[in-house]
Amino acid sequence: MGKPCWMAAVGLLVFGLCGCASRPELSPLKPVVMAPKPGLLSLTFQDHAVLQRDKPIHVWGTTKPGATVTVAFAGEQKTATADATGGWQTILHAMPAGGPYVLSAKSTSGEKATRSDILVGDVYLCSGQSNMEYPLRLASDYDADLKGATNPNIRLFHVERFASALPKTHFGASATWSITTPETAKEFSAACYFFGRDLQPAVNVPIGLIEDSWGGSVILTWLASDKIRAIGGYEHELAVMDQYVRDPAGSKKEWMDYTNTWWKAHDPGTIANPAWSDPAYDDSAWAQHIAAGDWEGWGVPALSAFDGIVWMRKTVTLTTAQAKGAAVLSIGPADDIDTTWVNGVQVGGEEGWDRPRVYTVPAGVLHEGVNTIAVGVLDTGAGGGIWGPAEAKTITCADGSIVKLDTPWRYKISAPLTQTGTMQHAPWLNESGLSMLYNGMLLPLGPTALRGIIWYQGESDAAKPKEYARLLPALIADWRQQFGADVPFFVVQLPGYGIPTTTIKHSDWAELREAQRNVVDSTPNTALAVTIDVGARNTIHPTDKQDIGLRLALLARKLVYGQDIVATGPTPIDAVRNGKTITVHYANRGQGLVVYESNRPMGFQLCAMADHCQYADARQNGDSIEIDASSAVDATLVRYCWSDSPICNVYNTADLPAVPFELPITQGQPTEGKHTRKPRHRGLRRRG
Repeated sequence: MGKPCWMAAVGLLVFGLCGCASRPELSPLKPVVMAPKPGLLSLTFQDHAVLQRDKPIHVWGTTKPGATVTVAFAGEQKTATADATGGWQTILHAMPAGGPYVLSAKSTSGEKATRSDILVGDVYLCSGQSNMEYPLRLASDYDADLKGATNPNIRLFHVERFASALPKTHFGASATWSITTPETAKEFSAACYFFGRDLQPAVNVPIGLIEDSWGGSVILTWLASDKIRAIGGYEHELAVMDQYVRDPAGSKKEWMDYTNTWWKAHDPGTIANPAWSDPAYDDSAWAQHIAAGDWEGWGVPALSAFDGIVWMRKTVTLTTAQAKGAAVLSIGPADDIDTTWVNGVQVGGEEGWDRPRVYTVPAGVLHEGVNTIAVGVLDTGAGGGIWGPAEAKTITCADGSIVKLDTPWRYKISAPLTQTGTMQHAPWLNESGLSMLYNGMLLPLGPTALRGIIWYQGESDAAKPKEYARLLPALIADWRQQFGADVPFFVVQLPGYGIPTTTIKHSDWAELREAQRNVVDSTPNTALAVTIDVGARNTIHPTDKQDIGLRLALLARKLVYGQDIVATGPTPIDAVRNGKTITVHYANRGQGLVVYESNRPMGFQLCAMADHCQYADARQNGDSIEIDASSAVDATLVRYCWSDSPICNVYNTADLPAVPFELPITQGQPTEGKHTRKPRHRGLRRRG
């Protein structure tokens, strides 16, 4: 056979960009381990691999153009002919669960490959950002879980980080299958592992888990460029990306011009007279702090949960010898985007929380005496600031002397993120670029057959919930085009994160959770894992990945395997007003609703319009929640668990939390006893 359609679509394009990125709270950067050259068998096929049962088995690889490849597996033999690029593929018949088997391939070019201990079972793809990437060794109670991480019927396939500006047909970094042991599991995704651990005994077939994730990644980087083009709204970024492939230096200059325009349009400090980057600006009234670590950890209340722009300034006194010639300014990594100036001259500006900023200060910019360094930092979420160690901030002068910048800097808040909005990401940035991880990490999986997909992402897109509501359905459709139109798709809803509030405030996190809920509600063969109760107010990476894995396993048992279990928490059907009472009816109640730690359900709000809300008293009445609306006669919406880090206590008897939601209020009589309304939320639908 010739090259399969997925290969033909992208060709053998091998341009790639490697790098590492994650959120700083997760772990030190992981090195990228480069993969061997493409082999006779794709890297997907290794010892200990799991192949999907009950579906045709695609086998592919690379050999000499025109060579004939013979593949043998479990008593079946097929041949394929390599095309002009050397790519080949064949398809074996579907098989039931079983093994171990041997997979072999032999080319008329003389190449041979044999893979042993191959199982046939169910394969799941686990993808997303750092909470999916979060390793087992950092999870709660990891020591006990690691000791028990021995199951030869669970196999782990870890795809190393690799970003690519153009589509790739093979992995650019290592990707390794292994049997589950304490040693192989400890660096594997905790959420993915716990899902497999809880699922495998319940279905009694081999389980293959593919971890394909990158911390800090945005949803756009996991989408194919043609899908982004079809969605619309990203024409400028796509054009810049096209230019980047042809002329990286030119596109970077163009992007710097764009970012400078953004700063002028959104940052009060940039358009001030004099600008906060200007040495003439008087910063004597600014507060001071040593620039080390995230500013959230400085102990400054105004910065404890601040996202937005902060400017930092520092003066240094140089001798004539030090000021002569070009110098190198090192300020450490900036989270997330900086604009850096010396004596009123811009010397740099970059995006990427983990990238140390090392900028050349051209000759003639420095002078004898007092020199001013000014850095504007835009933080779009989680940690912020020039957060590396203080001692790493230096000026290396042309005469070889090093001037340390480890004493206090002056700083001032310019504007919050709610005022500035976010800046567009540089489209070639690894974890935030257009299609970079789709090209480098997802596409090389080729036509791998899957039983299901788990998506645990959204933190990096929390500031754009409305856009996320457009992109998530596109991603589901895009991935189903590659892995099968009927592949079940599981979405992990964002957990609670952030400091609880005493007043009702706008919440992008709540809106993004609602976008996730609505997408699942309107997309067949999908399910939502509610995790609102396993978050952590002070870290974006909650360590309780066991409950997340368990809830995902319950969803799979219900949706994929049709088991008669309660797999999700209470799901709202409607909210009906009758006089001064609004009643919320629920589905997925198990044996009934449960209200924990109080005789009143908590977390309900009534809204006259979006973000014009008030807290509401509520009580449980059997399988419904009744809300006192006597002081909210004009309310049109009811919300539950609607904040970044809400406190809410409605569950079902299966100990599964009610889903956060926003519902319109309808007029009518509350239903007595059992009602016949169909759930608005589709919830779980068994695979056809």
